[in-house]
Amino acid sequence: MEIIRTMNNVFWGWLVAGILLLTGVFFTLRLHFPQFRYFTRLFGNLACSMKGNEKAEGSVSGFGALCAAVGGQVGTGSLVGVATALASGGPGAIFWMWVTAVLGMPISFAEAVLAQLFRVKNPDGTYRGGPAYYMEKGLHSKALSILYSISILVGIGFFYCMIQSNSISVALTGVAPVSPLAAGILLLILVALVIFGGIKRLSEVASYIVPFMALGYLLMAIWVMVVHASMLPEMLRQIFTGAFSGQAAAGGVAGYSVQQAFRYGVARGLFSNDAGNGTAPTMHATAVVPHPVNQGFAAMLGTFITTTIIICSCTAFCILLSNQLGTGETGIALTQLAFESNLGSIGRWVVFLAMFLFGFTTLLADIYYGEVNLMILVKKPQAVTIYRVLCCAIIIAGAVAPVPMVWDLVDFASAFMVLFNVIALLRLSRYVALALKDYAGQWSAKKEAGARPVWDFTHQVDEEDLD
Repeated sequence: MEIIRTMNNVFWGWLVAGILLLTGVFFTLRLHFPQFRYFTRLFGNLACSMKGNEKAEGSVSGFGALCAAVGGQVGTGSLVGVATALASGGPGAIFWMWVTAVLGMPISFAEAVLAQLFRVKNPDGTYRGGPAYYMEKGLHSKALSILYSISILVGIGFFYCMIQSNSISVALTGVAPVSPLAAGILLLILVALVIFGGIKRLSEVASYIVPFMALGYLLMAIWVMVVHASMLPEMLRQIFTGAFSGQAAAGGVAGYSVQQAFRYGVARGLFSNDAGNGTAPTMHATAVVPHPVNQGFAAMLGTFITTTIIICSCTAFCILLSNQLGTGETGIALTQLAFESNLGSIGRWVVFLAMFLFGFTTLLADIYYGEVNLMILVKKPQAVTIYRVLCCAIIIAGAVAPVPMVWDLVDFASAFMVLFNVIALLRLSRYVALALKDYAGQWSAKKEAGARPVWDFTHQVDEEDLD
């Protein structure tokens, strides 16, 4: 584990973290600042997708795919990852999580557009896609597609699932006299009811759970911030100071360095918003929308909602305003302690409910991501069933076993997912620019007539379209 930990310090200390941020800068410039230029359009696009007029029989709507993707993003990273980043990197880590989110939005856009352009149709009428598919169909690189599929199958399908299961179990045992095994069995039953129903059932479940859990958590956090309004200026000062000059930690713990703030802020920022690692576009590929850019906008909104900008910021603010940082607690225990300090004994239950709902939807999404990438490696349908059964076993194992090393394994797997995906994103950036140019041209011509841009999905884009 020391070797993996050392490699993670290199990966997330500067290599992968730097590549990820530079990729965000590249797409920001390449697409002319889409996260700012089209920001208001993101919400209009959401309203249209919620009407349901984009959903064909037997397909997944743009809103359903967004909810499923967001459900996969606002999991453990929103509660556990933020607490871990603060405990390991100090308040300054939150600033770098914000930077990761802003630069991650155009990356998410590019991933979703490519996922739409190079997806494949399933026998039941639904679609599947993602990085492995645009690597194979867009780059014509079977080797890169296989390498990515293996990294996401292991990292997301197994390690991430263990993290989600363990966090839910710890949160439950922290508020009720329930054994970790019982918590794991309960979670297993609920997960099995959904994953054996396919992507349509997953998107429907997420469409109900995600808006409710996001709004409820946001309201609780706003209440904490209102009560501690006088402390907000000092909290913001700590965040910005810690990002650039480091600071002493509370409780006699060793001080936080700028390098620690950067390393954990970027790593946990990625873990929270998934921008760059290629997981969310796997879900966005399933959506039936008029134009690939529509789902690109949905992906950017998902990154904005889930990360550092909204949900993760809520967790970070509650922890910092509670003055519990430096007590020795970390992960979900720190988050529960912070909410208990702010809301009383009910705070632990608030965190448990949020952790359960966040973690549950993320667990569903993680299993699906592994499933889609497994189909790149093994074409036989029986392999999917075997994989789902293995995931159920992973849920039990994650619930009952201490998994401190799993976080290191998650970071290690995520590094390779980012590296493989970034190669494809940069080499296929012309297709993203083409789709956005087509959308912008149609929008200018059709907006007065009340029509929306439409893409011909029956035509497979190729090099000739780029000339």
